[in-house]
Amino acid sequence: MKKKIAVFTTGWCGEILSQFLTGLQKALSDKPVDLFLFTCYPTFIDTAANKRGEMNIFNLPDLHDFDGTVIFGSGLNFQDRIDNIIRRSREAGIPVVMQGARSDGISYVGSDNYRATLDLAEHLQKEHNVHNIIFFAGTQDSLDSELRLKAVKDYLEQSGYPGDLKSVYYTKWENAAVTKKIDEMCANGETLPDAFICANDGLAMECVMSLNRNGYEVPDDVLVTGFDFIDDSQIFSPSIASVDQCFTEMGAAAAKVWLELCHDSEAVRSELVPCKFIPGESCNCFQYRNSDNIRRRVGRETFYKRAMTTYFNRKLNLIDSTILSCLTYQDFKRNLHRLLTENHDYEGDSFHVLLEPNFGLSIYDPNIRLNTDGYSRNMEVLYSTENGVAYEKDLFPSRELIPGYRDDTENHLYIFLPLHEADEAYGYIIFRDCMDKVENHFLQTYQSRMGLVFDKFRHALSLDQVNKRLLDLMRRDPLTNVNNRMAYEDKEKFLQSQINSTTETTFAIAMFDVNNLKLINDTYGHDAGDGYLIRACHLICKIFKHSPVYRVGGDEFIAVLIGSDYEEQEQLYAELEHHMSPYTKELPLPSDYVSIACGIASYDPKTDLSVQDVVKRADDKMYRIKTAMKGETPR
Repeated sequence: MKKKIAVFTTGWCGEILSQFLTGLQKALSDKPVDLFLFTCYPTFIDTAANKRGEMNIFNLPDLHDFDGTVIFGSGLNFQDRIDNIIRRSREAGIPVVMQGARSDGISYVGSDNYRATLDLAEHLQKEHNVHNIIFFAGTQDSLDSELRLKAVKDYLEQSGYPGDLKSVYYTKWENAAVTKKIDEMCANGETLPDAFICANDGLAMECVMSLNRNGYEVPDDVLVTGFDFIDDSQIFSPSIASVDQCFTEMGAAAAKVWLELCHDSEAVRSELVPCKFIPGESCNCFQYRNSDNIRRRVGRETFYKRAMTTYFNRKLNLIDSTILSCLTYQDFKRNLHRLLTENHDYEGDSFHVLLEPNFGLSIYDPNIRLNTDGYSRNMEVLYSTENGVAYEKDLFPSRELIPGYRDDTENHLYIFLPLHEADEAYGYIIFRDCMDKVENHFLQTYQSRMGLVFDKFRHALSLDQVNKRLLDLMRRDPLTNVNNRMAYEDKEKFLQSQINSTTETTFAIAMFDVNNLKLINDTYGHDAGDGYLIRACHLICKIFKHSPVYRVGGDEFIAVLIGSDYEEQEQLYAELEHHMSPYTKELPLPSDYVSIACGIASYDPKTDLSVQDVVKRADDKMYRIKTAMKGETPR
């Protein structure tokens, strides 16, 4: 039976993560093993809610269903999350391999950062006479960063120059922190050090660019070194002097340790992969590697990458426009499913979008909260194909993770990414076998854009529902529950637009005036008067049941007769008269007394230029009938 390994990390270190996964996969290629990568993109400067929303994906798998856990610590610097994953793995009784950081009682795979950083410090001092250093560190709880800093300090101590390390600045792995510090130094007229040693290549490249913006050249004015030896740093100008941590070899070492732990789960293993410092142009060493060859190779690939990026952005824009044009949740599901069915070249034949079952409900009811810790027992299947075969059911058990998953196929890498807004889980998406997308951060762009457009759609539709409810309240008479004058005025504008554009429209206006309302109010009180108005309105709605009815004044109503009500207006008028009480002012009035004067006029395209022309005729008829009912002589 195929084994399953859960891998946990963030995706920001995409290049070294892809190298590690490649080594892990290759070392296990002769064994039936699938890798399940649970990854996300939180940053230290995110809100607490957004961090929870991103890293909630780590809560998705039930580790009792797995045969091992690998934590890629070089990309996961959130200790509480690491502790949680370790605790759950121990509860499930499966082996844990920790990369890049150590945890008590947990098997470890790492690189000899310390030895390689000693070599880096020695190179700077002996080859370039560096005696004034500023160190840009990551975070204080990062084992890798602190180990590199310790190596620099130890070397300077051993060489008799402990004071050469002038300052240490913690960046929290944010490039902006490097820019801020260098800008401050230059603005204050501070003397630059001989060298900036940076805890990774990204910080080093930002350091070079910040110095350049302030008028300094690397390596002419100051030296800069990095760490990780990523592709971008190799083609950067100047190419960054860096340390190759050999992550592919580290992934193979993790596979070796896991296999050993499968036979002896109680053991604690440790594997240390040698690293090597590689000088570069940023430390004034142009002879160690031919960076121009690498740059030319990348240049040849630029067209392809640009074309793929253009296609990718078009796909994201198409997803945006498809979702944001939807007016209902059902439209949203149907249209996005159709889009992905017709065009999934980028996503591939194994791709899944699973939503929280309350996602749609929360649009229509703001009191429904979405999960913030884990995922629902059953997920709604928005789109799902595995090996090109569509999953046909509407709901899917989240514990099974992947609709249509089979363990009798070749080995695969499945990548799980969260969909969320702040700490509320919308669902998750799954890609398969796309190492290049891990490396180039396309997954992060896809995930973030998908989450953002889901959020926009949800809030837009929720706001639309609120507006519709408010509009309905604004357009409804609170006493009789029929439409009010505001609603009638909108209807009149619509009818006028039809008159303006066509002569084929047909409608009639029925004007109603409820008799004796003042008498009832004065005699029995306003509560009785309200009850009388409700009885009268009920009778109008009962007779003219296919037409909208509006209360436009205290005792006045209008109905716009359409359809069968328009065709049968004479019969309906007769039926109204049949149900009315005889007009009287004699007291007491019967409890079911209803007396209404009604006048009806039909739109005549030959004579009527406006709705008001029809209304005036209906009102005139109603007045004459009311006068006749009272036995008075018309004025």
